[in-house]
Amino acid sequence: MAVRLIINADDFGLTPGVNRAIAELHDAGAVTSATLMANGPAFDNAVALALARPSLGVGCHIVLVDGTPLSDPSTIPTLLGPNRLTFRNSLGDFALGVLRGSIHQDDIRREALAQIQKLQRAGLKLTHVDTHKHTHLLSRVTRPIIRALEQSGIRAIRNPFEPRWAAALGGSTRRSLFVRALGPGRRRFEASTPIASHRILTTRGTIGISATGHLNNSTLNALLRSVPDGTFELVCHPGYNDLDLDAITTRLRTERETELRALLGAFTKSLPPSVNPSGFKLIHYGELTP
Repeated sequence: MAVRLIINADDFGLTPGVNRAIAELHDAGAVTSATLMANGPAFDNAVALALARPSLGVGCHIVLVDGTPLSDPSTIPTLLGPNRLTFRNSLGDFALGVLRGSIHQDDIRREALAQIQKLQRAGLKLTHVDTHKHTHLLSRVTRPIIRALEQSGIRAIRNPFEPRWAAALGGSTRRSLFVRALGPGRRRFEASTPIASHRILTTRGTIGISATGHLNNSTLNALLRSVPDGTFELVCHPGYNDLDLDAITTRLRTERETELRALLGAFTKSLPPSVNPSGFKLIHYGELTP
């Protein structure tokens, strides 16, 4: 069985420079999929670029940490930070709230559905969803998001668990340890009824999570040479480090241009045989089968 690879760019809609990089990579054959932020500052620009590229698979990048919700704040009180208007700005605070049960699953479902439906109203046929900062690594986040998927007719979700071999190549010891610590949750994710029954489709795992911020030429090529048979996602965060990005709260700045160059170097319309002798079949989430 050949490797089937989804190359997904997160943060579509964050800035015009991020959007432009994703569009250029797709046109070059180096990105097959992107997840769009419904509350992103450059949302309209991202939608226009996506609609002009029907071969680009587009999903919803569900944001539950950092940023402003689409729902009326009074309907999702447990998701909000101290100002009661925006999300919590700490992933740790969010995770603690989920684990303690102080963040309600119905609030997560309601906000996820609002974000999905905004993209659908814009005319996009969504292929899948994932989450900003991989918050659906927590099963109490996955469950309400899957309910939102089933309400909106979407049939795929990112498998947020990174294989250990990929985490070891990622270049970030801290992120690699984080992936290992949450590894046991993978079994629960894959054994959940919607996933196990193939009502909701996913991959064997996502590579590049530990490499976020370190996805340069050498790291990317090491990951690509190591991918075993099966269907995997490569997550990336390309973009241009410009004035628009300066106005955004993000830890990825020059790193986005590094990823852009690495992806252009590794992929063209056909993957070089030197990277993987068997070649990759590049797909998006809309092409997944049970």
